[in-house]
Amino acid sequence: MWRSGASTDAMGAAPRSGIGRYITPRMRWVIIISAIIFVLLFAYLVVLPYVFMNFIMSKSDFIQPQTVSTTHAAKTLWQTQVHAVGTFHAVQGADLASEVVGIVTKTDFKAGDDVPAGKILIQLNDDSDRAQLAALRANAEEALQTYKRNVGLAQANAVSKQAYDTAVANMKSTQAQAEAQAALVAKKAIRAPFAGRVGIRQVDVGQYIAAGTTLVTLQQLDPIDVDFTVPQQQASLLKAGDPVSVTSDAAPGQTFKGRIMALDPKVDNATRNVRVRAEVANPGKILFPGMFATVVTDIGSAQPQLTLPQTAITYNPYGDVVYVVGKAKNEKGKEQLVVNQRFVTLGDTRGDQVAVLSGVTDKDLVVSSGQLKLKNGAVVLINNSVRLPNNPAPNPIQQ
Repeated sequence: MWRSGASTDAMGAAPRSGIGRYITPRMRWVIIISAIIFVLLFAYLVVLPYVFMNFIMSKSDFIQPQTVSTTHAAKTLWQTQVHAVGTFHAVQGADLASEVVGIVTKTDFKAGDDVPAGKILIQLNDDSDRAQLAALRANAEEALQTYKRNVGLAQANAVSKQAYDTAVANMKSTQAQAEAQAALVAKKAIRAPFAGRVGIRQVDVGQYIAAGTTLVTLQQLDPIDVDFTVPQQQASLLKAGDPVSVTSDAAPGQTFKGRIMALDPKVDNATRNVRVRAEVANPGKILFPGMFATVVTDIGSAQPQLTLPQTAITYNPYGDVVYVVGKAKNEKGKEQLVVNQRFVTLGDTRGDQVAVLSGVTDKDLVVSSGQLKLKNGAVVLINNSVRLPNNPAPNPIQQ
């Protein structure tokens, strides 16, 4: 019995198995204290700020206002205009060519010269033609003298009617032959048919040219025509004599004045546009045929328009919107600035401005920038220290 009891006590005092056998009481307290500290830190750094912010944001008078810039819709006199893109054409312009064959013997111009009408530009070899002309003129002179003698004889009834008629016919025939030869000689001298500026010559001295060969271009530059098209619904707004203003990137910063000369009496079947031609002054001769042009035509008298900067408009598929600033009181009765959306109907645009046909008045204070962070009823602060562009005729600035 004694041995049996001793054996049982020994078994009870045997060490435990698992992790617990390695944790001492001191380590157990360290773990407990560390866990408490971690929980307190988590509550202080995460839970407490979250609860605090929810409490603050639940108060309507603590809503963070959005900073925006504002402007008033302004009444501006706008001239109704028709805008179009056109092309310059010479009032008179031609690529000069020879009617006859020949060899170039002389060129009497330099590329880019302004020449008067009638000036000989290119001369072809005409020696043999002039010799033949002299012979024909001699024949014509002889025939003329014969005719004059027959006239005197006919008055004295000393010549037959047939001989008289033959003399008349011979005189006319020889004169016609001489005139035809003189015309051929004249064709060997290519003259300027009108005053203008010559281009780069296409032939050289000694070169044989065939009939129809282009020799040089001649263009009248001042005044110059500009052709443009307008939609058929705008054609009735234009008439001959209306003033036009023309600009071109070939002459930056310059505006050329002119008048409409004519409108085509038909509409293009493919585009439903009407062709219009205007004539503008080109005193510096810096505009050339073939250049593009921007044409502006004033229609009627200037009319007042309510305008806003284009930056004030929020364009959406369901409609164009502006944000109008007003005053409202929060839950504590404190006055603050809030915005409300309004749908607007827009008209024409001009430069940085857009015409507003309905939706706002000139007394409304409208947000001009910062709309992307706004919603209906949002609280705002106004900062107009930076002025946004609002020019009806802006000019690009190169930097």
